[in-house]
Amino acid sequence: MRNVFLLTFLTLTLVFSTEATAQKFSGLDKSPADIAAFPASYRVSDKAVRVIYSRPQLKGRSLSELAPAGKVWRTGANEAAEITFYKDATVGGKAVKAGTYALFTIPGDSEWTVILNSNLNQWGAYSYDSAGDVARVKAKASTDSESLEAFSIAFDEAGGNMVMGWGTTRVSLPIAL
Repeated sequence: MRNVFLLTFLTLTLVFSTEATAQKFSGLDKSPADIAAFPASYRVSDKAVRVIYSRPQLKGRSLSELAPAGKVWRTGANEAAEITFYKDATVGGKAVKAGTYALFTIPGDSEWTVILNSNLNQWGAYSYDSAGDVARVKAKASTDSESLEAFSIAFDEAGGNMVMGWGTTRVSLPIAL
């Protein structure tokens, strides 16, 4: 009987003395992560290509400040963006084997250089090493009348092109699957 009383006492003590403390979460990420995929199907088995990236905001700054022309850029924020091809593809005219690659770009006026690099899990472009480049291709840059506050990547469902947009800049990378 004494054991039952002691067990009941301990259980009640734990129930009533344990404060429900809220988990401390950090604030919202300034550059939240996003995913773009082609085709835009909810079935994973249909996916041919997927990009995981973070979406920095302009916040009154210029694109040239955040992604300077002529310099390797991580293509987003935080970790370098990663692109996964679920089957062999042709990217900007170059054959690329199925796999996951870090996605870097070098901004320019009328075209950007798009780089697929085999070195994954890189923070930014600080440790970028061209020895890991699998492909370097040119992508056409253009201007749009609509300005995008957040860096964005989407796929042109009709043609399969990957389009990157920020501010009024649009960069189109042809991908054939």
